[in-house]
Amino acid sequence: MPQQKQPNPFFKYGNMAIQMAVVIGLSVWGGKELDEHYHTKKPYYTIALSLIGIGASLYLTLKDLINPKK
Repeated sequence: MPQQKQPNPFFKYGNMAIQMAVVIGLSVWGGKELDEHYHTKKPYYTIALSLIGIGASLYLTLKDLINPKK
């Protein structure tokens, strides 16, 4: 049985960083859109969705680091 090549760590961790940036960026964008739609005086939706996005991206990253895909 031939051994499979291990993926380059640069690509693995680079993809994780891109994934984090996309999740956080989309959550911030969604929060800004909600703030504009509901005409809030302070950016409550932006703050809330930003924190949720940060938590989600950390969860996804830690999950991949603890249990790497084979």
